[in-house]
Amino acid sequence: MKRWISPRELHRLGIAGMNQRNGEYIAKLNPRSRYPLVDDKILTKELAVKAGVAVPELYGVIQTHRDIRSLGAMLQDKSSFVIKPVHGSGGSGILVFNGKDDKGAYRRANGRMMSAEALAHHVSNILAGAYSLGGRPDTAMIEQRVEFSQAFEHLSYQGVPDTRIIVYRGCPAMAMIRLPTRHSDGKANLHQGAIGTGIDLETGHTTAGVWLNQHITHHPDTEVAVAGHVIPDWDVQLRLSSRCYDLTELGYLGVDLVLDANLGPMLLELNARPGLAIQIANQEGLHWRTKAIDHWLAERAENPPTADERAHWFAEKGLRKLIDEAAARG
Repeated sequence: MKRWISPRELHRLGIAGMNQRNGEYIAKLNPRSRYPLVDDKILTKELAVKAGVAVPELYGVIQTHRDIRSLGAMLQDKSSFVIKPVHGSGGSGILVFNGKDDKGAYRRANGRMMSAEALAHHVSNILAGAYSLGGRPDTAMIEQRVEFSQAFEHLSYQGVPDTRIIVYRGCPAMAMIRLPTRHSDGKANLHQGAIGTGIDLETGHTTAGVWLNQHITHHPDTEVAVAGHVIPDWDVQLRLSSRCYDLTELGYLGVDLVLDANLGPMLLELNARPGLAIQIANQEGLHWRTKAIDHWLAERAENPPTADERAHWFAEKGLRKLIDEAAARG
């Protein structure tokens, strides 16, 4: 039986709600003039490359229906790639391919084959705005498929997991890893049925898991426990996420990173409106963490910390102590 929780109890637990997210985080901290830098995946990629942040290689761009004619030539020497809408939302419209047969059909990550004609039709739908924010006409981009890291071999179903880090005023505030499932068709997207597993910011260890809004202890497909795993290159991922604040000047930012088997952590995309399901995955609220960051930054107002210092804002006292102090201040 589900228990009703009062607003006062939610506040005590530090649970941030949609009003707080929209009013205190997004409206106050995210200048609308900076939105195009994250809403347009090509601009995001160009910005990251200039700053020396690793991203999957861009193979090509389809901007008009006439351009679709060149799709075959663009993919002639490619059997492993990803096609996604530039202004896509919620992971919709993204297709991952890892092979091609002698008839020219492409093999998706879920093992299904897709003909060249069907692929062209999908790209046409992307251009028509079938997957974009607000249904606006869009652009399709083709980029490098990330090579699956063996670190997640038993924690993922077919697809590649990614890490979501909420960056508040340049400081990592909360993190989770999204694990593909059979239900999500191998995609690391919570809305499509992936698992969200909390990550301890200090240690990089996975903690609790949530799947389809229910807490779980084991992956439904691989039957492996979701807690207790070490995220590789965790320190690198924290520093990368912190640097993304300097790239965008967005104070409430979702940073999505992926771990390539050969190239290490890479920036996948940025989100100016990250959701709050990450609280469920961590079984903890975001509110007291953001208040702790506010206090930490206020103490350093005369000498603003660097990106690397912001990445480890909790290092001196420890995350739990800083959160408890923030809650005590109210």
